[in-house]
Amino acid sequence: MGESRASETTNRPLADLDDWESVHQVSARDETGPQSTFRDYRENVRAGVREFYQLNHRHQTLGFVLEKKQEFLAKSRRSMGIWEAMEFLNTLVDESDPDADFSQIEHLMQTSEAIRAAGHPRWFVLTGLIHDLGKILCLYGEPQWAVVGDTFPVGCRYSDKIVFSEYFAENPDSAVPEYRTRHGIYAEGCGLDQVHLSWGHDEYLYHVVKDYLPEEGLAMIRYHSFYAWHHENQYNHLMNEHDRRKLSWVRAFNPFDLYSKGHDRPDVAALTPYYKDLIAEFFPAQLAW
Repeated sequence: MGESRASETTNRPLADLDDWESVHQVSARDETGPQSTFRDYRENVRAGVREFYQLNHRHQTLGFVLEKKQEFLAKSRRSMGIWEAMEFLNTLVDESDPDADFSQIEHLMQTSEAIRAAGHPRWFVLTGLIHDLGKILCLYGEPQWAVVGDTFPVGCRYSDKIVFSEYFAENPDSAVPEYRTRHGIYAEGCGLDQVHLSWGHDEYLYHVVKDYLPEEGLAMIRYHSFYAWHHENQYNHLMNEHDRRKLSWVRAFNPFDLYSKGHDRPDVAALTPYYKDLIAEFFPAQLAW
């Protein structure tokens, strides 16, 4: 199946797979300060994030995205349940980072426990638990820049609100006239489900679980890394009314995704029965991955 541990994967500039989110954590802190400091992440960003986005913006072309959809959306690599997928993701260990002492399951439970504590519905809690399971792409040998990072539309003009947008100058699609227009290959109001976003764990997991969760939860999974849309109000011309209804749910999810990490370590053993019951409420015993 071409699986490999994270430490054996090439093109891995991030010390931790979650480091790419640091640009948004910094910008959110700065948002309450002077306007001159808003989104001033370039001096504060963690080591490796800049290199990560250079690779991501250089290689995420429309052709690459279509190739990866064909490769992975057949979902023919494994058959496993949600809890088994969580245990599989738990084998994703970054041996180069001595401070990464939380397991992947603990990180997943941090998000879901914060959502549960806020009193949200059970499907919302479950969405928080599973939203990053698509990162098992790393265990198939995929490089970091094809698994995590901000997502953005391909096949049309890149917004300058996308983080490190200057690196799109290295992307071959930047030289394609059709892809440099506002709409590109898309039509006004076509709907985001008709738009190809850069490839990563969001899109992959969406297709694995799309038959089992409410559409609000599916929107959270599919678009939680689409910061140019839900945080910067870009690409609204491609939305339809259905997308406008989903946007509020994606925005409601985002703080739990960003700010629950690093909280107290959850008691996995004590929480396991609750989460196994929750998973069984929505999902079959086996899914195609």
